[in-house]
Amino acid sequence: MFAGFVVRKDEIVVGYVDSCPHAGWPLAGFAGRYLSRENDLILCAGHAALFRIEDGACVAGPCPDDKLFPWPVEVRGGQIVVA
Repeated sequence: MFAGFVVRKDEIVVGYVDSCPHAGWPLAGFAGRYLSRENDLILCAGHAALFRIEDGACVAGPCPDDKLFPWPVEVRGGQIVVA
């Protein structure tokens, strides 16, 4: 089974596989929340790692050299589709 999520920041729309690169569990956890309180970073609920929305790179937490695995999506005719 595939699980992914899509995030929009300004004009940028990106998709990622819903899996922590450090531990392999879903990022949102029970809270169902993918973004930090400020809505500027992707949050791993398991250990509070933070990832940039634009490229999925880890910027805080136990995975400094890791990044989220991209899921290619794009906007066509106002709808998000798998690229």
